[in-house]
Amino acid sequence: MAIPLVIYTFIFAYRPLSGWQMAFQDFRANPRITEHPWVGFKHFSFLFRDNLFLSILRNTLAMSTINLVLSLITSITLALLLNEIGNRIFKRITQTISYLPHFLSWVIVASMVSDFLSSTGLINTVLMGLKIIDSPILFLTQPKSFWWIFGWSSVWKGVGWGTIIYLAAITSIDPELYEAAGIDGAGRLRKMWHITLPGIKSTIIVITIMNVGWILNAGYEPQYLLGNNLVLDYSETIDIFVIRYGIAMSNYSLATAAGMFKTVVSIILITAANQTSRYFAHESLV
Repeated sequence: MAIPLVIYTFIFAYRPLSGWQMAFQDFRANPRITEHPWVGFKHFSFLFRDNLFLSILRNTLAMSTINLVLSLITSITLALLLNEIGNRIFKRITQTISYLPHFLSWVIVASMVSDFLSSTGLINTVLMGLKIIDSPILFLTQPKSFWWIFGWSSVWKGVGWGTIIYLAAITSIDPELYEAAGIDGAGRLRKMWHITLPGIKSTIIVITIMNVGWILNAGYEPQYLLGNNLVLDYSETIDIFVIRYGIAMSNYSLATAAGMFKTVVSIILITAANQTSRYFAHESLV
């Protein structure tokens, strides 16, 4: 049963790695990749000396970290709350509603977020109704607000989907532990803290390690759709840089160098996170 997946992974994930040599060449429109002039680390040197790329790297790390922390906290919290719902019908309805946004495309989500944050949108209407602000705030034109807008938009879209794994892990906890804790006088909060969270600790660690490996993959759809010229210094990510300055300008060597940098750093990060978890928590992915 694993053979088709192994073949698929080899063809689309490992076979294209041969194209990494373009990062060390000045790629030109030539039928054979080996006929392009070799330039060593020229493109990598350009990336690390370019202030624009360093700014883009900062944006990518900031948005990925915000998304990682918010997603982890909200997914675990929602899973704990859903687990405490006794009414099965209400629990299923709530869970279904929470993960429906996951199936919406970022085009739809970005349109909804733009409407909510517009001068006449829901957020400004509520804030003005509560007398918190006197005039509408154009949130999407505030550069320093963009990272958090992206973070909370990603949370709203994916929090319900993220709880599925944690809810599955919670079901594996022995119910007798809760009964024993109840006899000893433990309330729901103490049961969550002393039974549920330790019971899903391994799952939390594995998910966190895997997400750390994707920290340079902040994406490009939400940033591209929600961004504008006023917030460009805070919205552009490595993926947008690769598309705009690599593929659109036919500088394939630069695009390959940026993508290769992402992959190598991701491997280092996931290895470091795995070793750190093994040393401190005695839990690891491998």
